[in-house]
Amino acid sequence: MELFHGVNVDWLGKKWYFLAFSMIFSIAGIVSMSMHWTHPVGGMHSPVPLGVDFRGGTDVRVQFAQTPNIEAIRQAIAAAGIKDATIQSIQEEVSAAPGNDVLISLPEQTNENALDAGRQQIVNALQAHYNNPFTVQNVQIVGPTVGRQLETKAGLATLYSMAGMLVYLWFRFQLIYGVAAVVACFHDTLITVGFFALTNQEISLTVIAAILTLVGYSMNDTIVVFDRIRENLRMSRREALPDVVNRSINQTLSRTVLTSGLTFLTVLSLYIFGGPVLKGFSFALVVGILIGTYSSIAVAAPMLVAWQEWRGKRGTSTALPAAKRARV
Repeated sequence: MELFHGVNVDWLGKKWYFLAFSMIFSIAGIVSMSMHWTHPVGGMHSPVPLGVDFRGGTDVRVQFAQTPNIEAIRQAIAAAGIKDATIQSIQEEVSAAPGNDVLISLPEQTNENALDAGRQQIVNALQAHYNNPFTVQNVQIVGPTVGRQLETKAGLATLYSMAGMLVYLWFRFQLIYGVAAVVACFHDTLITVGFFALTNQEISLTVIAAILTLVGYSMNDTIVVFDRIRENLRMSRREALPDVVNRSINQTLSRTVLTSGLTFLTVLSLYIFGGPVLKGFSFALVVGILIGTYSSIAVAAPMLVAWQEWRGKRGTSTALPAAKRARV
């Protein structure tokens, strides 16, 4: 199925607009992450808000019968002698009582028993010092040691996935193809994580799973474009590389719109109707699919042309490898 016929968009002619777009969102994300780092929550430095999976601690989600007063809850928690608690109102239309849910978080404690006791302290404090009937919806308890281990392993998993894809593309295509694809994936990850920092949403283990999914999805989309470039290089060896790249992107545009569009609609449905459990996961994919599709066209492919032009100015230019003829 082909949606577009005879498309002739000069994608490389718009490279400076693409660069400006990427720079704006990358810098905005970096600035937001630096602000989170310089203003630690609970004494813990992190470039993004971390969920209880990583920071360790106790998260108690409470649903009140009446609209809660955050300041009154904060005073009730403090009156019970609980320090460094974070209190956040949760606005969700899917909730049984929209606007009445509150997430109360305690920072990491010294041991698992202290974490479990913290949950009971929160319940006792609300019962004693805040006159608003409530029910506990969910409790998450993670020890500080486990949280740090998960944080380290999550970072390594992301780095290892990118390194493995770089090696694969090095042997499958050429090193510059691998570098361009990994740079595009890093670009996607940076902007996606930056959106979490900008919107002050916590990163949990499910979000890391979404980011790893994003890395694979973006890489697959990039490889499709690269493979078409190699095929066109074989058939048009005398054509200028920018023209070959533009034509290759235009030829794969229908496939890109169909696959990315349908996937985007799916994850957007998860984000809207999936509830709080899937909110972080689906938000990462909603942002990531948009940015990943964009980077395959606007980041990875132009890098090939920029690399060749740079090598040409140094007098060391060599042609990019073309696809081999299929054996009959």
